This record gives sequence, C-alpha cells and structure tokens, in this order.
Amino acid sequence: MTTSPFSDSYFQARERFVAAAKRAGVEVESHVIPDRIGCEGEILATDVVRLGAPDARRLLILTSGTHGVEGFCGSAAQIALLGDAGLKARLEAAGVAILIVHAINPYGFSWLSRTNEDNVDLNRNSIDFTQTLPINADYADLHDLLVPATWPPSDDNVCAIADYIAIHGEAAYQRALTVGQYAFADGLFYGGREPVWSTRLMRTLIETHAQHCNAIGWIDFHTGLGPPGHGEKICVGGLDAEELTRARAWWGADLASPLDGTTVASNVGGPLLDTLRTTRPDAQVTAIAIEYGTVPLIDMLHMLRADSWLRRHPDVPGAQASAIRQSVQKAFCFDDPVWQGQILGQARVAILQAVTGLSVVR
Repeated sequence: MTTSPFSDSYFQARERFVAAAKRAGVEVESHVIPDRIGCEGEILATDVVRLGAPDARRLLILTSGTHGVEGFCGSAAQIALLGDAGLKARLEAAGVAILIVHAINPYGFSWLSRTNEDNVDLNRNSIDFTQTLPINADYADLHDLLVPATWPPSDDNVCAIADYIAIHGEAAYQRALTVGQYAFADGLFYGGREPVWSTRLMRTLIETHAQHCNAIGWIDFHTGLGPPGHGEKICVGGLDAEELTRARAWWGADLASPLDGTTVASNVGGPLLDTLRTTRPDAQVTAIAIEYGTVPLIDMLHMLRADSWLRRHPDVPGAQASAIRQSVQKAFCFDDPVWQGQILGQARVAILQAVTGLSVVR
C-alpha cells in the first residue's frame, strides 16, 4: 500500500520530505530559523532540493508553505515529485532544473498559522520598504471588529461583521482584508515593516540558484479560495501583459489574474513571487500561484480571524489553543483522499506544463 504524501504536521512533513530526497539521491540544503522552535519543540527549517543539471539555464521554482498552514498541499506535491521517476526523466530531456523550496514559512506551518514568526504575511512582504508604505483605510475601519476581545466572537461582533457585508458586499469585505495592511502588527494580512527572514532567504536562494538562468518559472502552492479541490491558477503581483500572455500559453486560457478581473483574488501588494521579478529583472519570468479550494470564503476568513486572535492571546488554555489550530488546519487542508488526489493530479499537470513551457525558451 502506497503511503500518502500528505502529512499531519510540519514535523512529519519535513521528515517525509528529507526522506524522499534521500531516496531520490539528492542533497538537502537546510536553512534554520534562529532562536525559534516548532509546536512540537522541533527545529524550524526551510529545506531546499535541486533537481537537474547544475548549469541549466532554465529553472522552475516550486514553493510550499508561504502561508504556513497552507503548506500541507504544497509539501505533498513536492514529496510526490521527488518520487516521480517519469517526471524527472522528462525534466532531464527538457534541459530544465527544478528548485524545490519546502516550507518557506516553517514557523506558520508548524504552528498552524497563516503568518510567520512576526505575524507577517509573506505575500504582503515583498514591497520596497524604502518608499511610503501603502495605507488600507478600509482595513483600519474593520480592525477592531476583526480581532475581537473574546473568541468565539460575541453576538454583537458577529452582527457587526454581518452588517458590514450586507452594506458593502462580500467582495468589498474580502478586498478590505486581503489587499494587505502595514499599520496593525497584530492584525490580519500584515505586511511588516521590513523584509522578514523568509523573504530574505527566498531572495538569497534566487540569487544562488538562478543567477545563470535566462528563463525562470515559479509555482507557489496555496489553499483556501475557490471550489473544493479546484486549483485556480493565478498571476499576481508586479507582472506585465507579456508575462500574463506567456503564463496562459503554458498553463491554459483558464489562468486567472486580478489584472484583468478574471479572479476573485485581490491583486495583493508584495507577493512572494515579486522577489523573483525584482531579483532577476533581466530574466524571462513566468510565475503563478495555484490556489486549491477548501471552505467558503467567509468561513476561511473567519478562521484567519481565529488565528489572529490566538496570536494576540498566547496564554489561553492549551485545549482552546489546540482546538483553534486544528480548526484552522481543517479549513486549509481536507483529510479526504478524493480531494487530496485532485491536488496531486493538478499539481503534476501544472509542473509538467511549466517544464514544457521552459523547454522551448531559447
């Protein structure tokens, strides 16, 4: 019987990833967060594996765990890839290398939180911090409601959130939260005040492994938005029309982007994918996120509110903290073999499409 590549915890996922790399005969490069430990007392590290020729000029980057607790799906896809002999043979024939970055946000992955050790959302952290920080006035109006004094929220709080959605609409509520904010360090979708450890590491990895590459693809695996099991392919960040056209040629006409209104996702400021665009502006870049659907949008945002509340109240009883973390995990990864099979199948197709797209670059 084949063991599922889906894990129950970051600790287990890391063990499985390292073991899969060993079976594949490739070296693991580990980067440990200093002075932090995981939920089980474990070391927290981002582990990196490279497949393909070291001098390949075409590189595909695969990242998991940008949003911590969302890392279970990306981790499973990466572990499956390491055991996929057919895919690796295709890679060698195409002259493409793959850089697998497992758990770029290991703290959030371990503690079942979306954000990192500083409560920073990595997909809001890749901006130019030497410039004036963006202002999200809509979020400021909602902040006190979003992270209430008690959890579960009071009836008054529930009614106030419902009233906001009734007046402004669900899309406006989503946009107010998800475009990111830089004023409330204890709030949701907080982008930080400077590049954090994981963002700096990602830039270093690009500088190290992609310095000689003239064409670079990137798939960043996420979960949460959309119909259960469906992987929406999304182009976000500082891309241009040429990159969007190329991405659709690689991954299909159904690839969506907030640039042309074809996705419900907000065009967030400072996504992790922008580290590639700013680090290698001279290279041909084609970068997407894949968002695998789980629970309805309002339910997902509700669990992120619980996550944020727990960050504010680290001394709550252990049973309550554990219950919140488990609920957050269940909102972002289903313990369902059919759903998990959908994720793995779509991930493999997307990886093959990227390899094919890169293989024709000259």
